Amino acid sequence: MTSEPAGPPSTVPVLVARTSPVPDPGRLTQLLPDHLPAGDLMSWLREGDGLVGWGRAASIETKGPDRFEEASAWWREVASRAVVRDGVRRPGTGPVAFGSFSFRGASEAGATLVVPSVIVGRRDGVTWMTTVSTGDNLPQPPDLAPALAPEAPLNPVLTEGALTGAQWADAVHDAVGQIQRGRVDKVVLARDIEVVADQPVDVRWLLERLASSYANTWTFSVDGLVGATPELLVRREKGLVHSRILAGTIRRTGDDEHDLALAAGLARSSKDLEEHEYAVRSVAEALSPHCQSMNVPEAPFVLHLPNVMHLATDVAGVLGDEASSLTLAQSLHPSAAVCGTPTAEAAELIVELEQMDRARYAGPVGWMDSKGDGEWGIALRCGQLDNENPSRMRIFAGCGIVAGSDPQAELAESEAKLLPMRHALGS
Repeated sequence: MTSEPAGPPSTVPVLVARTSPVPDPGRLTQLLPDHLPAGDLMSWLREGDGLVGWGRAASIETKGPDRFEEASAWWREVASRAVVRDGVRRPGTGPVAFGSFSFRGASEAGATLVVPSVIVGRRDGVTWMTTVSTGDNLPQPPDLAPALAPEAPLNPVLTEGALTGAQWADAVHDAVGQIQRGRVDKVVLARDIEVVADQPVDVRWLLERLASSYANTWTFSVDGLVGATPELLVRREKGLVHSRILAGTIRRTGDDEHDLALAAGLARSSKDLEEHEYAVRSVAEALSPHCQSMNVPEAPFVLHLPNVMHLATDVAGVLGDEASSLTLAQSLHPSAAVCGTPTAEAAELIVELEQMDRARYAGPVGWMDSKGDGEWGIALRCGQLDNENPSRMRIFAGCGIVAGSDPQAELAESEAKLLPMRHALGS
């Protein structure tokens, strides 16, 4: 994997990018080539619109507590030196960096920003293609024809991850005890499952399955991290900021009438409302220094997904400074929705109880253009392909734990949150 280190200007590539309108090619995921490794296939899609990209014109890998600052500095330098011919001029045109970041600064998973060689975007009925190179001569734009159809993973087998289901339920019990003793108000505990197939997993298959089954989530692929997140950490576009917060979950039954009753109960649940309030408060407090005005609804709504229902709140604001979308994502991470409250104490408890490295699970994932606009989600309902053995994948799920949490109910909730990736893998 090539990498361009952050550093003095002489080490940063000079990119030449050309964006032009193109005819609508249909499903964007079908354009992703079949001959490239998973790490070179990028996607950020919702309800058919968004961005896909492939190849690597430039990239950076970084890790540690300064991973956000180093990635941001590199991208600012790349964007300032780029030669851009943009015939569309919308958010997401010109050179775009796709990125994913580890949950913890101490994680060896680190962070990456990747500028694909080819980017195809669609929004509001307008489709465009951007080609990016590091030379004076731009390559010929590729034909936007569907690639060979992906194949399903062959014989995927699931095994327990760092903790068995029973051990994880015990960890939830321990967390409730810590909450009742006043160490934290809320903590989010995650678990992992190992998946091994008989051949390398084709991320294009996963993206197709996730995009068709969970169209109103953000379906992503960045450097082998693949998933369908329902939670938008932050969107920055033309001076406006938006964040969707999810906390408080109940599994759907498949019976619409019964699910409506469950949704009403979720909206009244003191346990779930408490969990949700912590998450909303943490996002509002993080965005406030960057916004000249904000709108924070007093009560959440119930978001209906195919497998679960969530309490959800959409927070909006008017940007009051020059913070990029990645800088905003950094200020929001980790929110109470994926860590807990208070943040530092919850993060310590996570390390003690989970007994695993989350890697890039629950970290920011998304994209940013050269103007700083972009969208960053929280890497949920996702899995990470093994770079050394792409037949292996870790999939993740997490649950917010508060004083009223029941370990077996939380275990059942985690199973529901694993379903999108399990179904996509055919397991």
